[in-house]
Amino acid sequence: MNGIFAIEKPSGITSNQFMLKLQHALTKSQVFSKEIQRATAERKQQYEKQTGKKASKRKLRKVSKVKMGHGGTLDPLASGVLVIGIGAGTKKLANYLSGTVKVYESEALFGVSTTSGDVEGEILSQNSVKHLNFDDLKTVEEKFVGQLKQTPPIYAALKMDGKPLHEYAREGKPLPRAIEPRQVTIYDLKVFSDSLKRDHDYPLLRPTTEEAVDTVKNLNANMLNDVLYFSKEYTEKHGLDSEVAKVEEPFPLSEQEEQEIQKEGDSYRAPKLHFKANVSSGTYIRSLVSDIGKSMRSSCYMVKLIRLQQQDWSLEKNNVFQLTDFTERDEKVWSKVLEKVLDEGATVDVIEELKKAEKEIPADVKECIVSSDQPGDEATAETIETANAEEHSNTLKRKIEQV
Repeated sequence: MNGIFAIEKPSGITSNQFMLKLQHALTKSQVFSKEIQRATAERKQQYEKQTGKKASKRKLRKVSKVKMGHGGTLDPLASGVLVIGIGAGTKKLANYLSGTVKVYESEALFGVSTTSGDVEGEILSQNSVKHLNFDDLKTVEEKFVGQLKQTPPIYAALKMDGKPLHEYAREGKPLPRAIEPRQVTIYDLKVFSDSLKRDHDYPLLRPTTEEAVDTVKNLNANMLNDVLYFSKEYTEKHGLDSEVAKVEEPFPLSEQEEQEIQKEGDSYRAPKLHFKANVSSGTYIRSLVSDIGKSMRSSCYMVKLIRLQQQDWSLEKNNVFQLTDFTERDEKVWSKVLEKVLDEGATVDVIEELKKAEKEIPADVKECIVSSDQPGDEATAETIETANAEEHSNTLKRKIEQV
């Protein structure tokens, strides 16, 4: 089997770790066994012909599993559509790495900004939220739609003077200069009606000590001073002379608000931002969240991110697999649907096809699915080590999703 399909990545795991789980599930199936055996035999023969020696397991490692790649990373916090290429389909993944349109749904909290732009970062600033109102918030649907300059977050996988931005942050060194803004396009932005509500389950981040906050501010002072831009279309429509937004400084946290936060502790709930955005490749959702916060003379950080769609693969179109489809269903079921998707693409309704495939296979011939806690079903020690190394690398680098 060769081609492209999509699967839903859950929150709380890196894209590479999740792909390893999927790869393991496919590799141990009978569906791919013949192809893997053929590739292994060819590699053995080639190696012996070239060296006159027998190939070790290490030399055969690359061909002893399903060849796989993905078409755009989702960071650990994010969930949603992850495009997968298998076999010769990996060559088509380049089409998804740039120039694709993606749709995201995000939730964020007003009143705090962080180093990473999300809940896992350290606090940069705390600001007032008492002035926020829904009518003003709805104006961002116009201000940010169109061609827009956007400053990437410090943990983005970009370089400055030959050094990755995240390395400066990890080493506690200030950036040599401000991060250059990039041109992106936001095709549509919808702010949902539950925005600014406080009936949610997200506690507000609070600094552990004043010293910690001051240290982070000093190291990343330029992040707080990033230039805010509105879209080219908005500025032209309203006759503005520059795309640089003329917005006053964020309101500082009032003494009354600070006392309220301290009094309520973990029970305190900040006003929420909830929106859906249709964006171009290269758009940073965290930067959009931060910019919306600044435009409201406050601050904002992300607590949830779902990639609803990438190109034609969409959760709403039901053409996206779940990992459990491969780990809990009989492979006679999922293999039939996977083959159809690889042949026909995103037009296939995966959920309906799985239901049909289940009905077509008599119960007495369905294969028993070995539970994940049985011997032989776990990933190899080498795979686990690779996954752990990837997790450690992501913890250090904290590469922020570039969509």
